[in-house]
Amino acid sequence: MKRDIVYEIRLALQSNASEEVRKVSSRFFKPGEQAKVYGVRSQQTGKIARDFLKVVKGYSKEDVFEICEELWKSSYLEEAGIACVFSESLEKKYEPEDFLVFDRWVNKYVNNWADCDTLCNHTIGSFIMKYPEYVAELKRWARSTNRWTKRAAAVTLIIPARRGIFHKDIFDIADILLLDMDDLVQKGYGWMLKAASEFDQKAVFDYVMSKKDVMPRTALRYAIEKMPQELRTEAMKR
Repeated sequence: MKRDIVYEIRLALQSNASEEVRKVSSRFFKPGEQAKVYGVRSQQTGKIARDFLKVVKGYSKEDVFEICEELWKSSYLEEAGIACVFSESLEKKYEPEDFLVFDRWVNKYVNNWADCDTLCNHTIGSFIMKYPEYVAELKRWARSTNRWTKRAAAVTLIIPARRGIFHKDIFDIADILLLDMDDLVQKGYGWMLKAASEFDQKAVFDYVMSKKDVMPRTALRYAIEKMPQELRTEAMKR
């Protein structure tokens, strides 16, 4: 039954794939990112996800997670996106032990920024808001040697940051990632700070000003992006 669903999802993706879309989609990823794409437009991928979500809603959480695992294993961008729709739909059923599943997906399967952000913004972000004690695990992720795990530590907190949740932890994670040389990690924690600035602009501005002599310019630019021009100018001064 579970294998049949995965097979049918793949058939649906293949039948909606376009070589032109595949080439365009591939341009969004840098060398070193291992994303494979069928070439299905995001709107159509979303429709396929919603259609199959109606089927898997009748399955147990464990069965849905197994389906997600099979989709993640393929390394196809569209399959990972569908897996994220399925796992996010289980938000009300999350239990503490599910973190082990999410931790495995991040560390074993995520291999590009799109998969990282989709999984972390929604599935893992919702989990952390439900079980806030697990924010300590994000600080462990921030110390990883895996670029995607480090980015995941930051982008998991994007939605909570906008709501003023985990405010202190956000600065703790920014401190851990502060000097990281990977631009995708820098963009990740810069984005997290930018989201936090929507709740408390002054706190983020003060943080940036205290770190600007060492903070990579990429992270700094992301962090101040939504601030007024005069603050951005001040922060960017050498």
